[in-house]
Amino acid sequence: MATEFQTSGFSDALVILGAAGIVIPAFARFRISPIIGFILVGLLVGPAGLGAMTDEVPWLNYVTISNPEAVEPFAEFGIILLLFAIGMELSFRRLWTMRRLVFGVGAAEVLLSALLIGGTLHVIGQSLTGSVALGLALALSSTAIVLPLVGTTSAVGRSALAMLLFEDVAIVPIIFALGAMAPYADQEGMSGLTRTFLLGGAVVVAMLVLGRFILPRLFAQAARAKSPELFLAASLLVVIVASLATTSVGLSALMGALLAGILIAETDYRSEVEVITAPFRGLALGIFLITVGMSVDMRLVASNWESILLAVVGVLLVKAVVTTALLRINGARMSVAAEAGVLMSSPSETTLIVLGAAAAAQLIRPETAAFWQIVTALGLTITPLLAMLGRFAGRRVDEASPVEFPAAGAVAEEGPVVIIGFGRVGRLVAEMLKAHGRPYYAVDSDIDTVSAARREGLPVMFGDVSRPELIDRLNLGHASALVLTMDAPVLTVRLTKKVRAWCPGLKVVARARDAAHAAELYRAGASDAVPETLESSLQLSEAVLVDLGIAMGPVIASIHEKRAELRKEIMELGQLHEEPKLQRRRLRDALRSR
Repeated sequence: MATEFQTSGFSDALVILGAAGIVIPAFARFRISPIIGFILVGLLVGPAGLGAMTDEVPWLNYVTISNPEAVEPFAEFGIILLLFAIGMELSFRRLWTMRRLVFGVGAAEVLLSALLIGGTLHVIGQSLTGSVALGLALALSSTAIVLPLVGTTSAVGRSALAMLLFEDVAIVPIIFALGAMAPYADQEGMSGLTRTFLLGGAVVVAMLVLGRFILPRLFAQAARAKSPELFLAASLLVVIVASLATTSVGLSALMGALLAGILIAETDYRSEVEVITAPFRGLALGIFLITVGMSVDMRLVASNWESILLAVVGVLLVKAVVTTALLRINGARMSVAAEAGVLMSSPSETTLIVLGAAAAAQLIRPETAAFWQIVTALGLTITPLLAMLGRFAGRRVDEASPVEFPAAGAVAEEGPVVIIGFGRVGRLVAEMLKAHGRPYYAVDSDIDTVSAARREGLPVMFGDVSRPELIDRLNLGHASALVLTMDAPVLTVRLTKKVRAWCPGLKVVARARDAAHAAELYRAGASDAVPETLESSLQLSEAVLVDLGIAMGPVIASIHEKRAELRKEIMELGQLHEEPKLQRRRLRDALRSR
């Protein structure tokens, strides 16, 4: 009975889900990256941890992973979704602007690190082909762990992203080159590499051309259906089809996922796709990290700890120095170069793939591959600690550097105004901001409205602001103001409360339906609430009275008196101690009274 349970995929799934439910909130509570937690869970519940004791203690079957091989496909899918998310952070324009970093610094970092690591191993006795294989494998850095730690928008994140992009592209020729170097290989290795590049290039071009026409129509239909499930299905379908297309011609599935993300980044649906796929991406990445932890045999580490420690420190030191020096030569600030260098020094999940390919090609012995797999797993485990060390190094460099003050007369650029809702009210607000030279971007959940605005070249994106994840992605901390123009009173109040809690100093201007709604918005923390129906009624009353021949002075006086009554009413409804701001037209009133 215990043997049957040990092979159950259902029990393994329960362990993984339980780990996610414990690790994420527990580590977030102490402000520690859950990446470390998932790797530690893998160490604990894997076959080299508590799983090795299931014969003596049968109940451990309930809390251990009994079939690690069955979990690996889900871990690979997590990496695919991660590359898909990275692709959505990019665009063809951004890739072009990063070409110097990608194919300059990225290529130099891999080749120079591989040369130094491989050369050192060759000097201490490794064969020439084995040294080349190990050098290339250990020169790679972890996309799956590095980018979630630093993102892709900061200076460090952009530098890391550029180098990691080159590594993701280089993985295919590296594996083919190892096959060509095998002692049993012939000319088929090089001809296979050429054929793969030709077919792969054709497939990539076809994906880029077809994706520009197919994806907007596919997601437009999913958006009009107002079904999150359909939108999720369409997103996953794009990832799977793109990955299968590149895999079928010998390229990496990661390349297909990256291309799919880049294509979606060119559409109006990027933010919505990011939000809706985030839970799956996080869980799948957690499974991958658990498999990394399961690959570490602590008994083997304990018996060879001196050589393993020396190998880990040596790889980290070489890559950190090389990366820091190259970024500094490329013009990066010393603090950015230092932080990126330390962060990029650990090995990669793809290092395990290259090690397996090298062992299969008989370039290294199985025991050598096992040793460096442990080194790689330990390097991945300490990557979050390296990120902390990198930030510390960057701060110390900044503290030691002289402070540069801005030039006289320089004015810091103000953040953009974020408009939620791009109907008639939101569009008018945007036009006024543009007329006064103020930057803005808008979000709307109506795909037809977004499509029409994008055709006019307006910065409007598709997204459902009722999802908290989307609000997190609007970077409100860097905005100069938030304007809520939706005709959704409950949602407007809820958003106002959340934003005020997250960004206490942000100006929040909200469209109110009436006095009661305005009072509720003020209680929620709005800076200004404009009661639409009341102001339109006052303007209509003014026009009627003037057209009836009543003098402008008494009309303006009565409008001011009525507005004062409305302010008093809102104060009573909202239990406010200060007089709220209503829409004023003092300048026009003053001009009319002259």
